[in-house]
Amino acid sequence: MTLDVLLPELRAYALSLSKHRHDSEDLVQDAIERALRSDKRPKPLADLRPWMFRIIRNLHVDETRKKRVRMEYSNTQSRLSIDLTQSHDHAEDITVRTTFATLPPAMREVLFLVDVMGMKYAEAAEIMEVPHGTVMSRVSRARRALIEAIEATPERANKDTKR
Repeated sequence: MTLDVLLPELRAYALSLSKHRHDSEDLVQDAIERALRSDKRPKPLADLRPWMFRIIRNLHVDETRKKRVRMEYSNTQSRLSIDLTQSHDHAEDITVRTTFATLPPAMREVLFLVDVMGMKYAEAAEIMEVPHGTVMSRVSRARRALIEAIEATPERANKDTKR
C-alpha cells in the first residue's frame, strides 16, 4: 500500500492542526519526505496510518515550539533594548548582561525563563522537563551566582569604593 491512499486523511489532519492550508501542505510534504527516508516504515496500512499521523503531529509540535521560541526571543530582544534605552545606569545594565552571558548554560536558561521571560516556576519546569522544586533551587543558585559575579567585577568594585 502506498502513501497516496492516505493523502486525503493526512491533509485533513494537518489542516486541523495548523489551520492554514499552506502550513498543512508543508506538514504533509515534510511527513511524507520523512516517511520515505525512514528504513522502519510500517508496511500494512493499519500500521502506516497511525505512524504517519504521529509524524505529522510531531512535526507540528516541533514547528509550534520553534515559532514560540522565535517570538519569545524577539519579544525579549525588544524588551531588553527598550529597557536599556530607558535605564539611567547603562554601565550597570551592560555589566549585568555581560555577566549573565558568562554564567553556565543551565543557569542562563533558568534565569532567562523565570526572570527575563517572566514565566512561573511551573511553566519553566514543564519546558525544562524537571520538577517544580528543581526550578526553584536552580533559580536561587543562578541568582546568587549572578549577584556574586557582578559584585566581583572590577567596575562594581571601583563603584563601591567611590561611595
